[in-house]
Amino acid sequence: MQHDHASDDTGEVSRENTNRMYIIGLFLAVVLTATSFWAANTSILWSAGVPLGLSVLAIAQMGVHLVFFLHISTGPEDTNKVLALAFGVLIVILVVAGSLWIMTDLNQNMVLPAELMDLHMQH
Repeated sequence: MQHDHASDDTGEVSRENTNRMYIIGLFLAVVLTATSFWAANTSILWSAGVPLGLSVLAIAQMGVHLVFFLHISTGPEDTNKVLALAFGVLIVILVVAGSLWIMTDLNQNMVLPAELMDLHMQH
């Protein structure tokens, strides 16, 4: 039994295009990572602006990963991917915000007032 496969040029072009996307994504990710390390360890930048700069670089890094590695685009065939991503982001935001809210509430309610601390110090 012999299987003849016709050569399909679109498969080869698609594979080359995918490899090119991965290489571009890798290059951008490395550049953004190196820039983040440089920004965090340099004294050239205004120190109050470093956290904002790192946040912008982190968001750009997420965008590179979404587009070049996860292949998420705005096309109609990627609607389910975008909705799943949005739901995941919503869950992460809810968990982080809820944890911060609980920790802040516990911090406010667990600290003894100064008067009670003084009473404990006298005994």
